[in-house]
Amino acid sequence: MAKKHENYWELVWALARTDFKLRYHGSVLGYVWALLKPLLTFLILNFVFSSIFNPKNSGIQYFSLQLLTSIMLFNFFSEGTLAGLNSLLSKSALVTKIYVPRWTIVIASTINATLIFCMNLIVIAFFFAWYGFWPGIPAILTFLFYIILTFILILSFSFIAAPLYVKFRDLSQIWEVAIQALFYGSPIVYPLQIIPAKYHTIILANPIGFIIHFNKEALTENHYATLAQISVFTSTIIIVFFASIFIFRKMEPRVAENI
Repeated sequence: MAKKHENYWELVWALARTDFKLRYHGSVLGYVWALLKPLLTFLILNFVFSSIFNPKNSGIQYFSLQLLTSIMLFNFFSEGTLAGLNSLLSKSALVTKIYVPRWTIVIASTINATLIFCMNLIVIAFFFAWYGFWPGIPAILTFLFYIILTFILILSFSFIAAPLYVKFRDLSQIWEVAIQALFYGSPIVYPLQIIPAKYHTIILANPIGFIIHFNKEALTENHYATLAQISVFTSTIIIVFFASIFIFRKMEPRVAENI
């Protein structure tokens, strides 16, 4: 049994590597796009919003670093959920012609997005060095913890959305619109402090909004979520994750026939 599961994880890694290679196959810049795309987004938004949220007026000393890490985390979430959503349908030939555990396909797609995010960490490290600012060890560990929570969040969404998408093809369009709403509904290009306090609970109820806000607060302001906040949030993410596995197992037998 242990050998069987080991083979499954080898399959997951093989699928993830294949997806990663095919993603940039044929492009002139190749893997550079994994770094260039979020970097260009950051440079544009930083140029536009740094003049609006001027550090001298807003009290935000490292707005650019906050914006950069927020964009990278949100892109990780966006790329991961879209890849997870499309995972089973994009591998329809694999699903219908031979038997492989469907969960391996879903997880492989999210790992592909994770590999891209890991490359983006190079850009984050470069800009922190450029600004001459290094967060402390607790802040870095908090950042890594939020990355793990983001990955679990991506997996949870993917386990539910992937089998649904093979039957309801409109989900892709709906989720792309939802991603845009989540981007502007999360404190990415603006600090939470400029939003009226009565809306803070609503914004932080958005999981990716919670992660982004407290991540940039930890990295640049040495301010952390309370133990109660992080405990409730983490517990909720874990409960949703196990619920998504249960839902996936219920829908998995009908995936091939829906394709």
